[in-house]
Amino acid sequence: MLSKIRLELARMKGHPEGEHNIAYEFTAPLDAKGHIDVDAWHKLREQCRVVRKRPQEADEVGHLVRKPGGSWAFHYDIHGPADDDESGYRFGAHAFTPGEYVSIREEDDELLTFKVVRVQPVA
Repeated sequence: MLSKIRLELARMKGHPEGEHNIAYEFTAPLDAKGHIDVDAWHKLREQCRVVRKRPQEADEVGHLVRKPGGSWAFHYDIHGPADDDESGYRFGAHAFTPGEYVSIREEDDELLTFKVVRVQPVA
């Protein structure tokens, strides 16, 4: 029921080929069309983890959280304020299938586009 999803920075100014070292790996329940399954997330949310990967930085580990109004975000300090959450732009509408693109508003308020490069079932 859970899938491990890897997102890598898509092509953009300064990264004409994208960047595999700027990435997110997260676990989420997906439905048959690759959308996040909200009902399953409610049951499995403690297992819905994220790892933020950046060159020359330690990995940040957090959770996939659902915000008021139904949006999704990555939250790195589960007991702290939500000010530093990184919001997934329309994550509820996007299919997480290889080759698709999604955007994430990072803590510095920059909106970056990432490519879904891998989706694997979690055993």
